[in-house]
Amino acid sequence: MTQETAMKNRIVVAQLIFIAIFVLYAGRLFIMQIMHGELYRSRADDISRRTMTLPAQRGDIFDRSYSAPIASSVDSFAVFIAPAEVRQENMIELLENLSKFLHIPREQLEKKLPPEYYHLYRPVEIASNIQYEEIASIAENLDTLHGVSWQSKPVRNYRDTGSLSHVIGYVGDITRDELTVLYNRGYKQGDIIGKTGIERQYDELLRGKEGREIRTVDVRGRLARNREIIREAPETGKNLVLTIDSGMQTLAEKALGERTGSVVIMRPSSGEILAMVSYPWYDPGIFNSNDSGAEYQLLVNDAKRPLINRAIQSSYPPGSTFKIIMTTGILSENSFPEEKTVDCQGEMSYGDRTWRCHIRRPGHGRLNLQQAMAQSCDIYFWIVGRDNLGIERIVSYARDYGLGELTGIDIPGEIPGFIPTPQWKERRLRERWQGGDTMNMSIGQGFALVTPLQMANMVAMTVNDGVIYKPHVLKEVRDGANGEIESVIEREIIHKSDIDKEVFKTVRNNMRSVISSGTARFPLNIKTVEVAGKTGTSEVGLQDRWHSWFAAYAPYNSTNVEEQIVVSVIVEASNPWEWWAPYASAIIFQGIFAEQTYEEAVNALGFQYLIPASGRRE
Repeated sequence: MTQETAMKNRIVVAQLIFIAIFVLYAGRLFIMQIMHGELYRSRADDISRRTMTLPAQRGDIFDRSYSAPIASSVDSFAVFIAPAEVRQENMIELLENLSKFLHIPREQLEKKLPPEYYHLYRPVEIASNIQYEEIASIAENLDTLHGVSWQSKPVRNYRDTGSLSHVIGYVGDITRDELTVLYNRGYKQGDIIGKTGIERQYDELLRGKEGREIRTVDVRGRLARNREIIREAPETGKNLVLTIDSGMQTLAEKALGERTGSVVIMRPSSGEILAMVSYPWYDPGIFNSNDSGAEYQLLVNDAKRPLINRAIQSSYPPGSTFKIIMTTGILSENSFPEEKTVDCQGEMSYGDRTWRCHIRRPGHGRLNLQQAMAQSCDIYFWIVGRDNLGIERIVSYARDYGLGELTGIDIPGEIPGFIPTPQWKERRLRERWQGGDTMNMSIGQGFALVTPLQMANMVAMTVNDGVIYKPHVLKEVRDGANGEIESVIEREIIHKSDIDKEVFKTVRNNMRSVISSGTARFPLNIKTVEVAGKTGTSEVGLQDRWHSWFAAYAPYNSTNVEEQIVVSVIVEASNPWEWWAPYASAIIFQGIFAEQTYEEAVNALGFQYLIPASGRRE
């Protein structure tokens, strides 16, 4: 083959290859433009579209009157930066300028926009709860603020929540850990989520559904001409109506005063929580701040632990209020005749120590069951509990009353308290259960721990002849737009005891004797309504301070179950000793049934001399 022929063959091969490539490209273009043209045009439109989330307005939270909301959403703005649209060398200058308009330190903005975000085209939120005036200043200088944008973002407004802060809770930005759990339920980075209380428990009802705004933009991100804006409106979250009575809440808050402790007011016939106070409390509005992290840290470091809802998250030895359970067990088991007496000489010897009756050192003399309950005689319950009832039956009746178990209230974070057993002590402490342990248990000391809410349930079970209804703070759910009722929370039985109703009738009668002739005779001498209850004093190892308990209900022997209410009060030993729980309860009962304010109730009871001039403890 000549060189000329070889050259011609190469040219032919090259031409064939060129023709093949041309045909392939032409075919591909035909497929893309003609056969699949609509698909690729749609993809091109998607690439050129910019979607902006339209935040939904969170639902409001009301008290049972459904008047003014306790928690609502108010208009505000969030400011964003698209980092990739800003030259890295200009980022510090941009943040410096923004800090002047937003009145937020530059260092705080830098925390929201670390260097590892600089490659992102997606806008990153750097500030929220921004007012219109600040946005207007940014808009006037937008030509020098490249990459900056903003959008409406409602924030939570809490109206004088006071002691309701633990019930309502607060909201905040979703964390990485929360997002990991909630991602499959529609949550995403940047969402506002309930952190505690009702805000957390019913977050999915309150949060609503976000909308979208879709715009077609050019390569520079500018709105393309003759292209419509597609808008899907957000849906407002549901409104929640609570069982809380704001008047009772304020009354209980003032009655407790600035004393570390808790108050629970419950309707025993339904489990509705009418008031729940835990002191100290906090202002949930501080979490709207752009520096909420620092505010939160201050609360965490506070020695008084204001973030703790003591009604459900703190447990205490029940003290002599436990004698309600002891009385129930003694009557049910017929373990000791009701009228048989025990001689209280003020002290008794057992083991290697002397046991002294806490209430009356010289001794009460001979007492039957009713008298022992009224006078809160420790020696009676020590002897009968140890020698006649026994620890197994004491534990059984305590658990029948729901102690040591969660009540299931619709507020997150509840703890179960604790009821010890001989098996627990041997397993945990490597020690055998002793008679002295049973004696301690018989008067609510030792290892036993209960929450103020469990204490309220204990009294409610006595009132209801053995029935406990699930405590709850949500009353009904309403449409966020028109306010129409969508669902009502029905009462739910969580326990029904087999104890004879006559036993509960006798227990109630003995609780009434505590008021009529016993330890609470003076503070609960109320003419407005008959009260039945039990005082309690829990030792905590201090020589001059004890926990002060009072658990009661009124009206005593009422035939109208809807009228009766239960009140549980604990004043911690960290306060100066003043045995305040019975007095606080008296003010609450007087205020509720005489329809009086705190100040009017104090005057009616003649307690003015007990209250500091400010009405609060210092």
